[in-house]
Formats: sequence, structure tokens, C-alpha cells
Amino acid sequence: MATKKEIQNEINGILWKACDTFRGAVDPSEYKNYILVMLFLKYVSDVWQDHYDKVKAEYGDDEERILRRLKRERFVLPPACTFQALYGQRNAANLGEVINEALDAVEEANKEKLEGVFRNIDFNSEASLGQTRERNTRLKSLLEDFNDPRLDLRPSRVGHLDVIGDAYEYLIGKFAAGAGKKAGEFYTPPEVSQLIARLVDPQPGERICDPACGSGSLLIKCGQQVGSKDFSLYGQENTGSTWALAKMNMFLHGMDNARIEWGDTIRQPKLLADDKLMKFEVVVANPPFSLDKWGQDEASADHYGRFHRGVPPKSKGDYAFITHMIETITEDSGRVGVVVPHGVLFRAASEGVIRQKLVEANLLDAVVGLPANLFYGTGIPAAILVFKKHKRNRTVVFIDASQDYEDDTNQNRLRVEDIDKIVAAYKARKTVDRYAYVADFEEIKENDFNLNIPRYVDTFEEEEQIDIGAVQKEIDGLNGELTEVERKMAGYMKELGL
Repeated sequence: MATKKEIQNEINGILWKACDTFRGAVDPSEYKNYILVMLFLKYVSDVWQDHYDKVKAEYGDDEERILRRLKRERFVLPPACTFQALYGQRNAANLGEVINEALDAVEEANKEKLEGVFRNIDFNSEASLGQTRERNTRLKSLLEDFNDPRLDLRPSRVGHLDVIGDAYEYLIGKFAAGAGKKAGEFYTPPEVSQLIARLVDPQPGERICDPACGSGSLLIKCGQQVGSKDFSLYGQENTGSTWALAKMNMFLHGMDNARIEWGDTIRQPKLLADDKLMKFEVVVANPPFSLDKWGQDEASADHYGRFHRGVPPKSKGDYAFITHMIETITEDSGRVGVVVPHGVLFRAASEGVIRQKLVEANLLDAVVGLPANLFYGTGIPAAILVFKKHKRNRTVVFIDASQDYEDDTNQNRLRVEDIDKIVAAYKARKTVDRYAYVADFEEIKENDFNLNIPRYVDTFEEEEQIDIGAVQKEIDGLNGELTEVERKMAGYMKELGL
């Protein structure tokens, strides 16, 4: 019997091959939607068939009773909307329209979980998929690729749901690698997500939020970190198609009760209760770096009072997201883990004022410097800031993890041992030579609240002292050897008459 890893690799390979249908003709940032939606439909169709077969074995040919039982499943799939039903119509002259109608019906049958998810994904788009004949050819090829008998996604074959969730994450990562700068808008590398999840350490019963959730990978990692199903997930995403990916990603990971809202977190936060910002024990995010035009014009009159420490500059929205996150954590045990560019640590003007107030309020708990080239679309190094309410002391631990990574072909990657080392240093809160330093409030104040890591962690390595006498002796020896070689060469030249 095939192992989970073998099944996973086989599924991943088939899915990546299916992308050939679009490569070179459609932008990866566009065709990822078609591939991922088709994976979603294939998965729910196979699960539905698996459940149908089991119920049929119990109820025999009583179709009415079978369908009544299936309506109580976590997901309902109308008979005409299964993947196999669409595959049967692969030669239809209006194939794009047929797929759109099926997705609309799937959404209608599962409104609570999927309302609006497919509205931004048009399988009948001439602009994205070409004119009718070309479009039909691509869509038929896509259906045929997904009809590969090895792409059997029934739970009775693939077992645990994470096989499908992992395939989804695999594809998102692949698309991110090809999407360049756009990738950062929807994807956080899994190793970075794992690190953040361990730093904020979500506990059973806690509410976890990502206000810039992209495709939801960081939220999912935090949920998995809990170690049980006793948690709740919340997120908001500004880009419609990426919001749809997050909704599907949650479902494929068995977290379809997550509340994922669509909209601009800074201008129009959607996670509200009684017209106030909801509070969460854990808030994490990898927001867009130094976002321009983030909404500064409206910030001074913010309905939710988030910018009382100061308004960030118009062209750099980093502290807008940080401020929002801190304002949405609970007073007793709230904590934040956020990815930021290094400029956040030392830029002056309004950002310097906000940074100083955060340190003075004893909210900053850790600054972790990461290796360069970890994130798709940017080679610059980033840092993780950890904020906490009700800290036990007024210290901040600085960690320089910039030199610990695996150098992959296109991206650097944190290894398990690198993540373990960072987490251990964070928890121990002890100075480690050339790696970690625990600074108290007065020292940070003396540094004018500049958080640049080299001010605290000294990574300078003294050059090995040179023994001048030994070097001179070596030079003299080499000169002697050179003189002997020249003497021999002169003798050879003389013998040759040259």
C-alpha cells in the first residue's frame, strides 16, 4: 500500500502537470484560480461519492432516503454539479458557461460556507481564457487532466484530509513562486507560518485572527498548533479572488467554520461586534510591506480609535496594520505576531513616535531578524515582531536568526532546527553570544527607541590574528623555491640552445 508521502507526491505531480493547460497563455496569477477551484470541486465530488457509496450500502436502492441522509453532511453537492457530471459534458460548445452554472449551484446549496466564493472566478472569460474554441479546448484539457484515475481524492483512499489540504498548499506555493511580487499578497512560506504559530503559541479555546490573511495559510498553521479542534479562526482579506482561495483553503483543511471576511481591514474592518472591533487572544499577519495609499487620509478620524499613538506616513502602512492588530487583542492574555520589513525597526518621524509609545507601554516582547530571500517576490530580509499584553517584565529579546537557513535554488528556507533554535531563544530570554540579547527598557530608551537588531546583538567576528613572523618565513621559503625553479629553467633553456 502506498504511503501518505507517495500519494501526496503523486497528487502534486498530476496537479502541477494540469497547469500546462494554461502555461504560456494565461498569467499564473490568473490561472491559479482555475486550477485551485477545479481541485476543490474534484475533492468535494470524490468525498460526496465516497459518502454516497457508504449510505447506499446501508439503504440499498432507496434513493430518496439516501439523498435525505446526505443533506445532513457538512457539504451538499447537487447531482448535476459533480466533477464527473462536468467531465461528461467536456465536449459542450458552451463548456465555460456549464462550469459557471455548476459552481453557482454548488454555492447556492452551501450558502453558509461558500457564499460569494466563486463570484470572482469566470470559466467563461474571453479575456482570461481566450475565444470560444480556444477556451473550450483549454477547459476540456483541464477536465481530462483532473480525470486522471490516480487523482482519486476519496477519503477511503487518501485517508486524512491534510493530503488534500497539503496539495492545495503545494499549488499555492508553486503559483507564488511564479507570480513574483504579487505572491506576497496571498502567501506566507509554511516555515515562516510555523515559526509565528510557535512564537504566539495559541491555546485551546482561544480565538485566532489574521487581518491580512491572504490565502489563509498562516491562520491554518496557527489552528494546527493548538493540537485540538478547540479554537476559532477569523480573517479578513482585501482581494476578492484571494479571499475565495482562503475560504476554499479553510474548507479543504477541515476548518470551514472559520469566519473569513472580504474587505479592506484598515479602511473598513469587518470583524466587529456591536460596532466595535472584535477582540482575539492571538492576532497574526504577514501584511503587505510598506503599503502605499493605505488610508492615511481617513485615519485621523478613525471610527474605532486605532491611531491614538500616531498616524503612520501615507506611503508606508506597516504601522497601520501593527496598530490595528494591537488594538484587537484581549487585555488579559492577547499577543501579536507580525512580519515586517526592517525599516519598521528604525525609521523616524511618525513611525518613530508610534514605536516609542509601543515600547513605553511595555507591549513589545521580541524582535526576530530573519534570513534574506525567504519570501516570494522580495529578497529583502524581514523581521517578526511579537507584542504581548501584561508582560512580566520590561525586557525585549532580540534574536538575529539571519544566518541560519537552507539555501534552496530560488528561495532560502528555514529548517526545523532553525525554527527550534529561534523558539528556544525566545522562551529562554537569555543572552546568547552573537545570536540573542535581552535588552531592558532603559537600554532601548538610550538608543532612542531604535530597534535595529545590530544595536543589540553583536555579530562581529574578530579576524584571526596573523603571525607576521610565520608569514615572513613562509614567504622566504617560497622565494627560495622560486629561485631554484628559475635556475633549473635556465639550465633547460641552455641545453635546448634557446
